[in-house]
Amino acid sequence: MSLLINGMGVSPGISIGPAHMVHRNTLDVVQQELPPERVEKEVRRFSTALQSAKEYLNQVKRSMDDAPPDVAILIDSHILMLEDAMLGQEPIDAIRAQRCNAEWAIQQRQNLLMETFMGIEDDYLRSRGNDVEHVVGLILRFLDDKDYAEKKAEQNLQGCIIVADDLTPADTIVFQNQKIGGFVTELGGPTSHTAILAHSLRIPAVVAAHNVRKLIKDGERVILDGNNGAVVADLDVQLVREYRKKQKREHERRQQLALLRNKKAVTQDGVEIRLLANIDLTEDLRTLKRSGAIGVGLYRTEFFYLNREKIIDENEQVQIYRKVLRVMDGMPVTIRTLDLGGEKEFDPTYERPLAPNPALGLRAIRRSLHEPEAFLCQLRAILRASAYGSVRVLLPMLTSMQELEQTLELLDVAKRQLRAQKKQYAEHVPVGGMIEVPAAALQANQFAGRLDFLSLGTNDLIQYTLAIDRIDDEVNYLYDPLHPGVLKLIQMVIQAGENNGKPVAMCGEMAGDTRYIPLLLGLGLREFSAHPSTLPEVKEVILNSHAERLKKKCRRILNAEAKKIPAMVAALKPSRKQP
Repeated sequence: MSLLINGMGVSPGISIGPAHMVHRNTLDVVQQELPPERVEKEVRRFSTALQSAKEYLNQVKRSMDDAPPDVAILIDSHILMLEDAMLGQEPIDAIRAQRCNAEWAIQQRQNLLMETFMGIEDDYLRSRGNDVEHVVGLILRFLDDKDYAEKKAEQNLQGCIIVADDLTPADTIVFQNQKIGGFVTELGGPTSHTAILAHSLRIPAVVAAHNVRKLIKDGERVILDGNNGAVVADLDVQLVREYRKKQKREHERRQQLALLRNKKAVTQDGVEIRLLANIDLTEDLRTLKRSGAIGVGLYRTEFFYLNREKIIDENEQVQIYRKVLRVMDGMPVTIRTLDLGGEKEFDPTYERPLAPNPALGLRAIRRSLHEPEAFLCQLRAILRASAYGSVRVLLPMLTSMQELEQTLELLDVAKRQLRAQKKQYAEHVPVGGMIEVPAAALQANQFAGRLDFLSLGTNDLIQYTLAIDRIDDEVNYLYDPLHPGVLKLIQMVIQAGENNGKPVAMCGEMAGDTRYIPLLLGLGLREFSAHPSTLPEVKEVILNSHAERLKKKCRRILNAEAKKIPAMVAALKPSRKQP
């Protein structure tokens, strides 16, 4: 009988090949007290390993001939971390002060950084702590073996399924260059660099497959199913034959979906739907263009603060926004203002203690209003960027009209400052609000009356409505997009947009999940913003849907018993006819 190991599929595709075990985190670090005469030699040993790690990453970067630009950004971020004093100079200071070995010194720096990252509420930002582990792990590898790079390059892994606890961006790129079939990791999630890279490099991948290294043998032939987040071992001939057929069908399906790229997203009864993409600094803009998106519905800016010793200045922000606008070539870009909270390591001016519960603390628009000078800096940068393309401003986590009025006043101040400086900006920059807490949904009519558009952030809206953390293993089974309370709040926001003649978008994960597209169409949603890779399938569902018929069916769903809703929603999905 075959063995099925479930995980999370983060990059689609099916691959069949031998498992290759990668034991990345097996180095044991113990403290050693050095005699005084060995201290400077140990400093030189650390410096050599640090320099070797930099050279290795630069070599990896040079090997990326056709890789998307976001991949280079990831490697650059790791190179910058190696150049930071926290990982470069401070371990040297510790070796001299404590007369300890280099491994212990760098491990202690990692522990200090990881304590900070683990206190972050936001799952994406918390996962950036993996970068620290990846960089420190690379230094440890070169401390353990100065020929590490040469040995890694000599491996022949073509067609292999990499099995590891986790992979660094550099690992992933090196393995891709060696033409691997795919990879599965025990750790990671949908927002990890591993997942982002897998998407960009089009490598079938499964993450969070717990204990996979204990259940699979090195060299054993396995099936990796990135579509369903599964790894299959103990294969028989019939199973392999079935998956070969699936591979063929999948290839044909990708070709079919590619034909939809330039097709308008219009329902069977002629209702035109706007499909946009969610991006951040590490997203592949070329993937966005291939997806058929007609703009950016959510551009996250909190990543400006990642791994920096000082706040990003206004001119630098303008240049980054301009690059995105240049790639989008006239299509709209919705820039969300800073959405951070209680994470002082991202802001060198943040001197208060960490909030006991950052999700309910000084975060998002609250924090921006609490620090008006920094907020004005970002608003000026966005306004200046509007002179180079179509820009919209999106305000995160609004809960009261007072917050909105304060923000609009600051926006006017920013415009006056730019006029005084004789800086150009568009006369009218649309301003929208994220509806991601129940309080905002309940007063959506008032928000719609003052804003140019609304955007439903369903990830947070569901969590705040149901009082659960979706990344907490003990309660995430309660995370339910189809909860009657959640659906009524979504419907209330869409109705508020209709009442006020204002567009309503959705930029949470629901907007990219084909299971929910017919339901959202029936509730009246006409603008979807999701990860670029999901948009072709979303468009396919839209092309095969009839909005008016769905509207009638969805009225019944809103009044149905909770236990009946999932089946009723599943019945809405149309059969495939397009392209």
